[in-house]
Amino acid sequence: MTILTVVLALLAALGNAAASVLQRRGTTLVDDGGLDVARWWSWAARLIHRRVWLWGAGLLALSGLCQAAALAAGPLAVVQPVMTTELLFTMVIGSVVFRRRPDVRTRWAFVAMAVGLAAFMALLSPSGGGSTVPGSRWLWWGVGLAALTLLLTASAWRLPPAPAAAVLGTATAIGFACTAALVKDAVGRLPDGVGALATAWQSYAAVLVGLGSFLLLQLTLRAGPLVASQPAMTLGDAFLSVLLGSVLFGEELSLGLRLLPQVLALALLIAGTVQLARSPLLTSSDGQERPW
Repeated sequence: MTILTVVLALLAALGNAAASVLQRRGTTLVDDGGLDVARWWSWAARLIHRRVWLWGAGLLALSGLCQAAALAAGPLAVVQPVMTTELLFTMVIGSVVFRRRPDVRTRWAFVAMAVGLAAFMALLSPSGGGSTVPGSRWLWWGVGLAALTLLLTASAWRLPPAPAAAVLGTATAIGFACTAALVKDAVGRLPDGVGALATAWQSYAAVLVGLGSFLLLQLTLRAGPLVASQPAMTLGDAFLSVLLGSVLFGEELSLGLRLLPQVLALALLIAGTVQLARSPLLTSSDGQERPW
C-alpha cells in the first residue's frame, strides 16, 4: 500500500463527493416522473441543461482520472476501499456549502468510519497481484456480474422509493467496481505502449460499463433517499473491489489470525457509514431528504 496510491484515491474520492453534491442538487431541480421509463428520457434531456449538474459531471470526470492513476499505482483492493471516504468528504462539503454544522452523532460517525476504514485496510493489508487479467477470468465473472446488475435494476422498478434506491445503489456499486477493475486491467498494458492500451478491449469495455454505471447513478439518486442508496453504493463498491482484486488480479489478503479484528473493524466501518447516511445534514427532522 503506497502513499501515492492512497493520496490519488483520496483525491478521487474528494472529486466524487463534490460531484455527488452538485449532481444531487441538479437532479432535484428538475421535475421528474420517478422511475417511469416513458418520462425518464425527457427528464434526462432537461437535466443536462442544468449548469450545476454539468459542473458535477466535470468533477466526476476529473476524479476518474485520479482513480485511474491510483489503480495504475496500486492494488484494486486498496484503491476502492479508500474511496469510501467519499461519504466523509460529501458530509464535509455539504456542511460547508450549505452552512450546516454536523451534530454530535454525525461527528462520532465520522470518527467511526475513518477509524474502521484505517484499521480494516491496515489489517487486510492487500499486496501483490498482477497488473492484467486473463480473458478467461473476465468471461465468467463479467457475465455473472452483468446478469446480477440487470436483475437488480429490473427488480427496482416495482419497489417503493427507499428499497428501490438501495437495490439500484447495489447495482451501481457493481458497475463502479467492474469499471475500476477494467480500468486497472487496461492501464496495466501501458508498459507495452500506448498502442496496446488503445487496442485492448478492456479500454472500451471500461468506457461502456462506466457510462452505464453513470446512468445507473442518476437513476439511483432520483429513485429514493441517500440514506438508502449511499451505504449500498459505498460499501458495495469497496467489498466487491476487494473480491475482484483477489479473484481477478491475484492480490493477496492477510487473513488468518487477523480475521476477528478485521471483522470488528469492518463492523465499525459499516456502522459509521450507515450513521453518516442518516445524518441530519442529509435528512430533515421529519425524515425527509434534503434537496441537496
